[in-house]
Amino acid sequence: MQSMTGFYAFCAMTLTAGGLLFAPAANAQQQSPAAPSQTAPGPTTAPADISDKKLDAAAAAVKKVVALRDTYEQKLAQAPAAEKQRLAGEASDAIEKAVTDQGLSVEEYTTILQVAQNDPVVRSKLVQRMK
Repeated sequence: MQSMTGFYAFCAMTLTAGGLLFAPAANAQQQSPAAPSQTAPGPTTAPADISDKKLDAAAAAVKKVVALRDTYEQKLAQAPAAEKQRLAGEASDAIEKAVTDQGLSVEEYTTILQVAQNDPVVRSKLVQRMK
C-alpha cells in the first residue's frame, strides 16, 4: 500500500499540469520594461521531441488525474484519521491507473509535464489538447 506522500506527489504533478493553463499569461507580465534590448534567449535546450500520440495521452491523463485528485481530496478531508492512509493509497493507485490506462508510464507522464512546464511550444500543444 502506498503512503499519503505518494498521493500528494501525484497531486503536485497535477497541480503543475493545471498551472500550465495560466503559465503563459503570468510569464508575459514578468518581463522588465528596463531591459527591452535584451535579445538573448534563456538557456538553450534541445527541442522536446514528444509525439502527438504521447501529448494526446498526457492530456487525457491530466483530465482524469485532476478529477481523481478532486474526488480523493474531498474523501480525505472528510475521512476519519484511521481511514486516511488507506484512502491515500487507494487514490495513488487510482491516479497511477489513470495514467497507465492512457498508455503512459508514470515516469513518461511526469517527464511530459516537466517539459511542458519549461517549453512553451509543448505547453501550448498540451493545453490545446486539454480543452
